[in-house]
Amino acid sequence: MTLETWYRVVAIVKPFKLDAVLEALKGQPVEGLEVTEVRGYGRQKGHLELYSGAEYKITFLPKVRLEMRCPAGHVDPAVDAIREAAQTGRIGDGKIFVLEGERVAP
Repeated sequence: MTLETWYRVVAIVKPFKLDAVLEALKGQPVEGLEVTEVRGYGRQKGHLELYSGAEYKITFLPKVRLEMRCPAGHVDPAVDAIREAAQTGRIGDGKIFVLEGERVAP
C-alpha cells in the first residue's frame, strides 16, 4: 500500500466570509472539507454589547472553522485563496494553520 503525503489546512474565519472562502476553494485540490461553527477570540478579546440599557461583555465571538486535506505542492495556493477570500483588514479576521506531513492511505 502506498501512502500519500498530505497537509492539513485549518482556517478560522468570520461566519459571513464562509461562502466566499468556499467559492475560492472550488478551484483548489482540497479534499475532506469539514466546516464547524465555533466560538473564540484572539487579540480582540471579545467586545461589549448593549442590551436593554445594560452592557454585556461578549468574550467568545462566533467563528467558522474549516478543516481540509491538501496535497503537497498545492498548499500555498489554497492558503492564498482562503486568505484573499476571508480577509477584511480588521482585527478578528482569523488564522490559517498548516500541519505538515500527514500520511493518508487511500
